[in-house]
Amino acid sequence: MQNPSHEASLPDFSAINPAQIEKTLEQLLAENRTQFNALLAKTPLNTWQQLVSPLETLDNRLSKFWAPIGHLHAVAQTPELRTAYQNCLPKLTAYSTELEQNEPLYQAFKQLAASSAFNDLNYAQQKVIKNYLRDFHLAGIDLPAGKQKRYAEIQTQLAELSNQFSVNVLDATAAWTKQITHRDELTGIPDHVLASAQAAAKEKGLEGWLLTLEFPCYYPVISYANNRSLREEIYTAYVTRASDQSLNAKQFDNSKNIAEILKLRHELSLLLGFKNYAELSLATKMVKNTDEVMQFLQGLVQHARPKALAELKELTTFAQTLDGIAHLQAWDIPYYSEKLREQQYNINDEILRPYFPVDGVLNGMFSLIQKLYGMSVKEIKAINVWHPDVRFFAIYDQDKQLRGQFYLDLFARSNKRDGAWMDDCQARWRLENGQVQTPIAFLTCNLTSPTADKPSLLTHDEVLTIFHEFGHGLHHMLTKMDYLDISGINGVEWDAVELPSQFMEYFLWEKSVLDMVCGHYQTGAKLPQDLFEKMHAAKNFHCALQLLRQLEFALFDFRLHKEYNPNQGDEQIQQLLNEIYTAVSVTPKPAFNRFQNSFSHIFAGGYAGGYYSYLWAEVLACDAYAKFKEAGVINPQTGAEFLQHILEKGGSKDALELFIAFRGRKPTMDALLEERGMLQQ
Repeated sequence: MQNPSHEASLPDFSAINPAQIEKTLEQLLAENRTQFNALLAKTPLNTWQQLVSPLETLDNRLSKFWAPIGHLHAVAQTPELRTAYQNCLPKLTAYSTELEQNEPLYQAFKQLAASSAFNDLNYAQQKVIKNYLRDFHLAGIDLPAGKQKRYAEIQTQLAELSNQFSVNVLDATAAWTKQITHRDELTGIPDHVLASAQAAAKEKGLEGWLLTLEFPCYYPVISYANNRSLREEIYTAYVTRASDQSLNAKQFDNSKNIAEILKLRHELSLLLGFKNYAELSLATKMVKNTDEVMQFLQGLVQHARPKALAELKELTTFAQTLDGIAHLQAWDIPYYSEKLREQQYNINDEILRPYFPVDGVLNGMFSLIQKLYGMSVKEIKAINVWHPDVRFFAIYDQDKQLRGQFYLDLFARSNKRDGAWMDDCQARWRLENGQVQTPIAFLTCNLTSPTADKPSLLTHDEVLTIFHEFGHGLHHMLTKMDYLDISGINGVEWDAVELPSQFMEYFLWEKSVLDMVCGHYQTGAKLPQDLFEKMHAAKNFHCALQLLRQLEFALFDFRLHKEYNPNQGDEQIQQLLNEIYTAVSVTPKPAFNRFQNSFSHIFAGGYAGGYYSYLWAEVLACDAYAKFKEAGVINPQTGAEFLQHILEKGGSKDALELFIAFRGRKPTMDALLEERGMLQQ
């Protein structure tokens, strides 16, 4: 097997010195500017090699420097790194804006697009040039100098505010802990959670157990703790993080950041000729107008809400009968849902957990992509990483050619951003000498950690999370596109980028795939047939309530960015959220709930005006997976088609065109509604 030197092109995380980051970045930007100006001084710039290739070289060098730093800021943050990162953001934003608003560069691209040489370029190169021209306009190239300057100021402020939002969520999450010294206050909570809480207390020199707001602690407590007051306390702390409602961490309140972010986004939209930020967001997405998004979301509400009301009625009756709870509160919903699911299907996450040790899950996932795509995965040891838990892997194709590499950082810990994500360490790119730069991904989760006497044992939901992020990783790593701007996930419309990730999740409901993934951590036994049948029967338990929750998020995001009015006060944010709760939600929402203050997807991520993308892409993913079910789930021929038309093409063509090439038609919603048990609603 081909085994090139992995060390040569990998970042050296141990060499990243926060004290040197800002100075090194300044030097790099100065060198890039010098080379960029020298490039523009040359004439003519009317071929790909003269214009685009040199720009790719500059972009790649900057990206490879910054990607490891940005990643460390998310997964191993220190005060020194935080300061360096914050100081660098304005410099990076200014540099990016300089390029995007450079008139000679814009004219060079216009001339290339209008020349006969353009027709000689392949479709991928033509797409790169079209994207450049679109992005010039979205960066204000058509604006007078004064408005261009204002655009640059807004972008700098938005970058700083979004970063501060993220920092506040991290700090607010870390600020809350609860020490418990009496075991009887913790009844119902799974043993592995208690073991982790005991270890956390011991680490801080405390007796008993230490609960935190990290998700692998929060979720089991809210779902299993018999102690209702404890559930209320941890729920309250979780949904008031980074808000004025927080009992002990008001200094991390994100309210002003949210208000300023919305104000600046609206101003930016008007500056660029859009009515609102939702319209601006759609300029780079599959969906082209706001009415289509609203019709899509409202249509799903109409399908889901009647069933969700019936689900809540059933749950209310169950809680009343079981414990005499006349009025369900928000901190009761997960608890009684889990109890009801266990009663109806005799199954819960803790019954399944022993069958999902993390190494078995990874081996099974790698076996699946070997069968689907002919790719093999090999772990590479002795690689420089940022934490002992981090592992490193390489992917090879059937010809034993290295296709991609990835870092895997699975477990929750302090100073690590919550959630799960895939990020770009470096993209595939063909250099002028013909060599190909190997794509490298960061795959990050916050899953259940191993304990002193047990390996990491995952819930089925946590396994779904790994598969989801690995789907993003495959999209990034298996691309065959040789140009940075459309390589892997680059250039893919944001409302289609979740297609490969959500698609991967469906395999985890197939017995043939679970037999590859499952293996009891003590005996190696596969998931018994009766447990599989129970799990499958419970698959759509409370699916309408879960869908409504996603719709609340999506509608809040989209309507907030569509309807925001700078002439109204900041209270419009909570008023809109309350309006959506009234019209859509069926579950109780306490007045103190400030989930928006930690809604990092839209205030510190890339989903502003686009959170609907998860549901939009799920339509694509479910419809794509239906083709696999039609052909026999683990079908190498269908896998080869998905690899060829979706994974390898990156952003080289419009997502709809790629989907039609794979599926043979446009997507329909039927597969999604059937998958969620709502086709007849």
